[in-house]
This record gives sequence, structure tokens and C-alpha cells, in this order.
Amino acid sequence: MKPYTKKIVLENGQEFYGYGFGADKEAICEIVFNTSMVGYQEIMSDPSYTDQMVVMTYPLIGNYGMTDEDYETKNPTIGGMIVREYNDSPSNFRYTKTLSEVFEEHAIPGIEGVDTRMLTRIIRNEGSQRVMITSVETPREEALARMAATPWPHDMVSRVSCRKRWMSRVPNHKYDVVAVDCGIKYNIIRLLNRVGCNVTVVPYDATAEQILAFRPDGLVLSNGPGDPNDVQGVIELVRQLRGRLPIFGICMGHQLISLAYGAKTFKMKFGHRGANHPVKNLQTGKIEITSQNHSFAVDTASLEGTGLELTHVNLLDGTAEGVACYKDGVFSMQYHPESASGPQDSAYLFDKFTKMMEDWKNA
Repeated sequence: MKPYTKKIVLENGQEFYGYGFGADKEAICEIVFNTSMVGYQEIMSDPSYTDQMVVMTYPLIGNYGMTDEDYETKNPTIGGMIVREYNDSPSNFRYTKTLSEVFEEHAIPGIEGVDTRMLTRIIRNEGSQRVMITSVETPREEALARMAATPWPHDMVSRVSCRKRWMSRVPNHKYDVVAVDCGIKYNIIRLLNRVGCNVTVVPYDATAEQILAFRPDGLVLSNGPGDPNDVQGVIELVRQLRGRLPIFGICMGHQLISLAYGAKTFKMKFGHRGANHPVKNLQTGKIEITSQNHSFAVDTASLEGTGLELTHVNLLDGTAEGVACYKDGVFSMQYHPESASGPQDSAYLFDKFTKMMEDWKNA
């Protein structure tokens, strides 16, 4: 057997040995797992995975390569990836680079040959924790000491948000939408374009005056990494703009809207990450299979008295998946209706947003 080249050390002291791919570097991250069978390109390019080391529970990763059209951001910021088996010889006529080549380009480390089933059980039983990917020569005690000395980051949204506003236009558009970039996925913009929206993407610290200067028909609050309580500026922005134009929140945007109305959020034991989470629409009774990626959730009990109505609930653990305040023209989803990757059961929400903007115009 060829000698191991890399290892990971968990915060609980357990070590797993394997073979490195991608960037040859050390990294200290939060370890999480994703249960999706496909979509590793969309996962590695989702800004919500900033500073997270993702365990892919599906055993074969890399087999269809990387495609230029399928990225969710230009500059991936995922902390790293842990896989059972990595394939560096893709079979796909669309691929332009291998996963390892893209990881090298963006200084992202990966490790293969690890027992990902055991890792997933550890995370489920003990919760998310720190992990260090390092050389096999690094002593465990040194790795644990360095992890203990590394603080949790609280600046992730500021690192992944755009610096200047940019636009995505369509011919014969019907609506003008401003999207606040807390780490926005490109497919959110694509689906807004598809339903007739010109989209102006602005940085997370844009002011209400700057947003209203675009004379938008609606506002979208995007997904993003980390604790929503670290993004107080966007919470205040919601307070200033609610009731003045329709607002649609996605993932972190959902949490920011809830906090703006006075609800509370909490960090989950190991979060939701995958493409098969059943969510019940309490207004229609229908069940949607959804794509999810979040560590924090809205405390359902804290919604009482806020003016927000619970509209969707996760059938696996009962957590809040959607809220709304229709008199203010505000609604939000904890899951990812844009999918990428994942099922497309919830794409209707973009049509719901356009109808809300139409009704708002005609009111």
C-alpha cells in the first residue's frame, strides 16, 4: 500500500489518514457533512461553505470533472473536502478541469481514502467541530493545540460579498430587483433572470438609501456563511425597508429577516446539508424535497409576537423552514429554492416573488 500523504485531526483527538489532492496546504476549519450524491462542483463553489471542511458521504467524487458553466461563484472559499475515493480522470464531454486542478488554483486542500461513514457518524453523534488537515508528520498534540488557539471567524460575509455593485440583465425585463450579496449563489440570479427580473447585486453593507436609489420593485437577501448575528447591518436594513417593497430571503436571508422582526436563531448540532430534505408547506399541505446548507436555524418558539407567520417546516426535525409577513410584503425560506445542486420542487417561489412585486405595483 502506498504511504499516506495527509491526515486530518478532529477536535476530539481522533485522526484519519489518507492521500492529499488539490492544494498542498494545512487548514483549520469546521467539519460538516453533505449527503448529496451529485453536485460537488456546486457545493465546493457555494460561498456558504466558507471555512468549512466538507465530508462528502457519497463515496465517489470527481468522476465528472468541473464545468465552466456550473460554478456558483467565481472564487470558491470552501475550507476543504474529505472524500472516500477521488477520481482524477473524469468522463464527461463538458468538463474543462479536474476537481483537484480547481482546488490547486484556489488554494483549497482535499483528502481522499478516509472512512467517510465513520466521520459522518462522529459528526452526527458529537456535532460539528474543528478539524485540521495537515501532513502525516504533524504530531497530534501540536495539531490540537493549534486548533484550540484558532478563534472562530466572524468576518465571513464581508470576505465573500462583492466589493462593488454589478448587474445581470435580460431582454424585455418586467421587474428590477436588488439582491444583497451575503455570499450569493449564481443560480439565484439565473432564476430571477428567468422570471423576467433585471438583477442588481450590491455588497452586504449597502445602505437603504443606496438600494432605493435603484428604484427596485423588490429586494432579495441571499444565502451566506456563518452566524447571522454577525451581520447586524443587514438586519437593520430589513427593519428600514420592510413594508416599503417586497423582500424575499433565502437561507441566511431567512435568518436575517427573522432576527429583524425580533425572533432568535440558534446553532444546530450538525446542521442541514444535502439535497433530500422533506419540507412541508403549511399553507398548501404539500411536501417539497429541498436542497439545504445551513448551520443555524430560526427558533420557532421565538416567532410568537413578531408578526411573522411560520409557513414551512422541516419534517425531519421540525425546524422552521419558511416565514412570512404578508402585510409587509416579506417572505423567506431556510432552504435553497434555486437548488444547484438539488431537486427543483421549490422553483415556484421565484414566481411567487414576481407576483408579489406585481401586486405591490398595482396596490
